[in-house]
Amino acid sequence: MKTKIFKSAVLLLISISVLSFDVPNGWKKTGSHPDEYEMGIDKGTGHNGKNSASIKSKSENIEGFGTLLQSSSPEKYSGKKIKMTGYVKSKDVTGWAGLWLRVDQPDSQEPLSFDNMQDRAIRNTTDWTKYEIILDVPSNASNIVYGALLAGTGQIWFDDITFEVLPSESDNPGDNRFG
Repeated sequence: MKTKIFKSAVLLLISISVLSFDVPNGWKKTGSHPDEYEMGIDKGTGHNGKNSASIKSKSENIEGFGTLLQSSSPEKYSGKKIKMTGYVKSKDVTGWAGLWLRVDQPDSQEPLSFDNMQDRAIRNTTDWTKYEIILDVPSNASNIVYGALLAGTGQIWFDDITFEVLPSESDNPGDNRFG
């Protein structure tokens, strides 16, 4: 009897550790069909040889998308232009994938600015590639949300997402001389 209880306890601990390890710390699993995707950390697969996050389809045909996202306060970016940079690698993507960045406004479902790379989507199989998204963060922004998404089937890995404030045009007025 003690052996059976011990085995059950070990299986329970393994299940708990797998579930808690499913999504990287600070990230949220969502999308139109999040349960159709495995999302988590893939050890040793990052573009720098370290870990990366991954989104992988579970079934052969998915009419929707899964995303890992994170949000942050817009306070230090208020009234500025920001650039989000990240690396993505893909395998057998039948729909499309990309990084995405959204700036929310208070009390509204409409974002102030948004880019999900759909107009320059990642498709098929690609090696690690650096991507950038540039958006304005108006002073009335209430939240910044970002992540990576996979629509359809395949697998993506993403890594090293960073943000920087870009100089404003008033910081670099250009050369206004004639001749």
